[in-house]
Amino acid sequence: MQMLYNSENFAVVEFEVPASALEDEAEIGGLTRGGYEIVDKFKRKEIYIEGALAESFKQGVEALIEGSPTVEDIDAYIERFSSLMLQPVVLH
Repeated sequence: MQMLYNSENFAVVEFEVPASALEDEAEIGGLTRGGYEIVDKFKRKEIYIEGALAESFKQGVEALIEGSPTVEDIDAYIERFSSLMLQPVVLH
């Protein structure tokens, strides 16, 4: 677990699975196990994303960082994922 980002509005924590526990990346299309926990501090909500959504989040952050973003720019990007925090958990 590693804190990647912490602002007044959001916190992002990365959860990694040890390399010995990973399957062959070629078999799973380049995606790795693990994911990101995104916390909205004002709404007091959080979400854990993994798989393709986590990979998309990572690529978006990497593209954003190439342009020397401000804290507001990063928060605006992370806020795109905050609507997922409003979805209720349904168990079947």
